[in-house]
Amino acid sequence: MKKIFRHSLLVALSVASLGAWAQSRLKVEDAWVRGTVAQQKATGAFMRLTAERDSRLLAARSPVAGVVEIHEMALNDGIMRMRAIPGLALPAGKTVELKPGGYHVMLLDLKAPVNAGQQVPLTLLLEGQDGQREQVELQLPVRALNAQPMHGQPHSPAHMR
Repeated sequence: MKKIFRHSLLVALSVASLGAWAQSRLKVEDAWVRGTVAQQKATGAFMRLTAERDSRLLAARSPVAGVVEIHEMALNDGIMRMRAIPGLALPAGKTVELKPGGYHVMLLDLKAPVNAGQQVPLTLLLEGQDGQREQVELQLPVRALNAQPMHGQPHSPAHMR
């Protein structure tokens, strides 16, 4: 009986440590949310993502917004258009930038204005080529409405899980 218990415990600990290792495979840098003005119902979240292995950003969510989507801005017939996309490829070792005017996370149906100095919780849902999914929990600082990316500012991994 003790042998079975010990074996089960060893298996459980091994699985738990694999989960922790898998969750550290995404590097998030310069993550931030653009501040809003009164009555504004949408804003964007921006960051640089580098996956250790081929992955896909499937979705995002935040308690500050009723709807959260992955968007891209693209030039179509001479007109810049924004549209929701079903996911975003994160090639192994390559940095994918989510920035104003490009790919970004769109926070829609905001429940309240977000102001510079606040923190916005954001959860990213990723899927590896093996089909395993993981969630990355972030706390993004809110920057002023006219803010631009600040390259070289890593996001603390302590906020990821």
